Amino acid sequence: MKLADCTEPAGLARRHVRGSLEGRAAPERVDDAVLIASELVGNALRHTAGGPDCMCVEVYRDMAVLRVHDAERHVSRVRARSAEKSLDELTGSGLGLLLVGELASEWSVRPTAIGKEVVVVLALDAGGLSERDALPYIPAVRPPLTAEFHQLDGGHEEFDSR
Repeated sequence: MKLADCTEPAGLARRHVRGSLEGRAAPERVDDAVLIASELVGNALRHTAGGPDCMCVEVYRDMAVLRVHDAERHVSRVRARSAEKSLDELTGSGLGLLLVGELASEWSVRPTAIGKEVVVVLALDAGGLSERDALPYIPAVRPPLTAEFHQLDGGHEEFDSR
């Protein structure tokens, strides 16, 4: 789904994730995925010049993979703050990825030809996934979003029907 030039990318991302996962995941996991999408898009809005380019939700039998791409190339800037820091130190910076780390089975960030993408693997049932089951999906379930992003002809359309 294209997010560039969208007036409310976080809201669009939340609706897309909810629509993609409702009926396919435990309700609490749908809520977790919506929160993760909101955090990733919000981070791209706050910490990059252009905000998020696009987002993809891939749904498999027992897991979902969320990808958010932006044009910022500095992968090293994407990191969660330590949970050991005081709440005062964390407020305003780092809480989002700390939440993502707690809710997701795995997450990573990787460079692409024109920026970077954050990839999150999320179990669709309330029991979660073991690290062994999640690792094959990191860092890439499929090629980076950038190739598909360049093929978009405008509007807010999904890349595919998954």
